[in-house]
Amino acid sequence: MYTSRWALPVSLLTVVIYLTNADVSHVVTGNTTPITDICLGCICEAMSGCNRQQSCDGNVCGLFKITHPYWVDAGKPVQAGDSPEATGAFANCVTEPFCAGRTVQNYMGRFGQDCNKDGVVDCTDYLAIHILGGFGCNGEVPVKFTNALNQCLYQASAFQNSFQK
Repeated sequence: MYTSRWALPVSLLTVVIYLTNADVSHVVTGNTTPITDICLGCICEAMSGCNRQQSCDGNVCGLFKITHPYWVDAGKPVQAGDSPEATGAFANCVTEPFCAGRTVQNYMGRFGQDCNKDGVVDCTDYLAIHILGGFGCNGEVPVKFTNALNQCLYQASAFQNSFQK
């Protein structure tokens, strides 16, 4: 089956454009590579298909499927005018794409590491951290998430390469 090189999922492109303007000045860098906008968009794609309509389902919320402890570990980011201690601050943040993206960026800044021990901190590591947590990321990431991430990264790469020709 032939897929056009322009077949980057619209949802990924929308999220990448939407999140590109996010303030990332708070991301801690050290021995890790900051998470790229493409990686952030592909993690979103792997988690929910970047469904911006995702609300809370049990203890996970939003298009990145963020839990309350994850949000706390990320420093309790909030939307403008909200307080981290306000009722609903968690859900308000992680169901809104900019704030949810900031939450993931903060978490990766805190826990970024080479989970698969291949000598490189890359998007595969960030997905493992996102799903398995900052202290358990060397475990097995469910195949459905890995496949979705790899497909998204491949499509994003093909899309980027189409502009370089």
